[in-house]
Amino acid sequence: MAKEDSGIPIGTDALGQKRDWVSVREACEYLDVSEQTIFRWLKEGRLTYFKVGDSTRFKKEDLDVMVKKFTGDKDAEKYGAKCVSCGNSQLIPGQIAGTGKVYFKPLKTKFFVLAESVVNIEARTCPKCGFVQIFADTEKLNKLTKTKKEE
Repeated sequence: MAKEDSGIPIGTDALGQKRDWVSVREACEYLDVSEQTIFRWLKEGRLTYFKVGDSTRFKKEDLDVMVKKFTGDKDAEKYGAKCVSCGNSQLIPGQIAGTGKVYFKPLKTKFFVLAESVVNIEARTCPKCGFVQIFADTEKLNKLTKTKKEE
C-alpha cells in the first residue's frame, strides 16, 4: 500500500481507520503523477471528483479507472488457459448454444468487406466455479473492424 510522507497509508486517517476519500496530494502519490496531471484530468472531465467545501476529494475506485491495462500476446494466451474468476487451470471447451449458432457481430465494420461480418466465438467453462469465458476469433475480428489509422 502506498504511504504518505508521514508514513500513514494513503486512504487512512491518523488512527489507521479507512477513509472513503483521498486528497489531491494523496491521489498524486497513489497514481504516481503530478498535481498538474490531476488538475488537467479534472478540467478534461476524465476524472470523477467531489468537493468538500473548497477541498477536492476522490474515491480510490475513481482513481483506479484512470489506470489502463494493455494485455500483451503472452498474457492473452495465459488468460485463455486459466479461469479469470478463480484461477483454476482446467477449462472445459464447449459452445454456447441457442436455437442456432451464436455469433458476435461488431457494431461498426469496415465499409467494404468481402467476408460475412460475424465472428465465431468459442466458450470455455471452469468446472471449479462454473465461470464461462467467451473467446472470439480475433483474426477475423481485426479484419472486420477499423483501426485508429483507418478512421
